[in-house]
Amino acid sequence: MWDYSTPGIPDELFERTEEVPITKEDVRALAISKLRLKEGYSAIDVGCGSGSITVELCLQTKGQVYAIDFDNNAVELTKKNLQKFGTAAQVILGKAQEVLPALPQVDAVVVGGTWGDTKQVIQMSVDRLKKGGRIVIDTILIETMYQALATVNEMNLEQVDVTQVTIAKARKVTTGTMMLARNPVMMISATKA
Repeated sequence: MWDYSTPGIPDELFERTEEVPITKEDVRALAISKLRLKEGYSAIDVGCGSGSITVELCLQTKGQVYAIDFDNNAVELTKKNLQKFGTAAQVILGKAQEVLPALPQVDAVVVGGTWGDTKQVIQMSVDRLKKGGRIVIDTILIETMYQALATVNEMNLEQVDVTQVTIAKARKVTTGTMMLARNPVMMISATKA
């Protein structure tokens, strides 16, 4: 289905529903690159939604990947997308705060949803990281970004990077081509010391 070694699978290749969010391909490619993955790495996708990041993690690492979401629709959609791309991950229905403590330490964590418990979810995610492991936190909410950055700074992570991603995509109209902006996404990436 995706025969390339680069991240950024086109959104239209994923199974999608209106109720379950997807991390768009351009943002996903940047998030995956900030994880600095290697083959054999293990990873956790917190708030897996449609499973687009989970699929990309599986393809990039070929290692053990865990996907967590509290929404049954998201879990089922993630499973469909994993099957569609011929990849496998352990997909877990539950709140991150309840699931994370039972998972092994991994090389990479993506946090795409904290459901209002930003500080606790980030702390628990960092606890699951091996030394030298990378975390990427994506958010569209300013309040979540503020809490996430404060938490990352409190935890003394290294190589902290904050990026705001603003993507515009072309759309044909009767008189030519116009650019339509998508929601800006704020992204924090860091390394566990």
